[in-house]
Amino acid sequence: MHELSLSSAIVATVTKHADGAPVTAVKLRVGTLRQVVPDSLSFYFDLVARGTVCEGARLEPTLVTGRMRCSCGHEWELDTPSFRCPLCGAGDAEVIAGEEFEVESIIIEEEQDASSSSR
Repeated sequence: MHELSLSSAIVATVTKHADGAPVTAVKLRVGTLRQVVPDSLSFYFDLVARGTVCEGARLEPTLVTGRMRCSCGHEWELDTPSFRCPLCGAGDAEVIAGEEFEVESIIIEEEQDASSSSR
């Protein structure tokens, strides 16, 4: 249920940068190693966003696959729960992608021109 605290952090970050303008979408980069459930994140985001500039905004997460790098220099996508290098078998690999959780961009609702709204 850490999606609730993540959603709160998203709303706080977006609110800080939206300068009071209504937000229509929030683009995220979410690493698969964060173990975020997208549907739960969306549910809690909608809940936390009520009464804020984010109310009604949609989340647009892009999943970032986990990647590892071994001390031997080999890099691979982490598609199994093993941190051993598939090339040399060493267990000293480092995570180089997949732990991201960041707001990539926000889309602000544009105000309608007074002239276009009176037509």
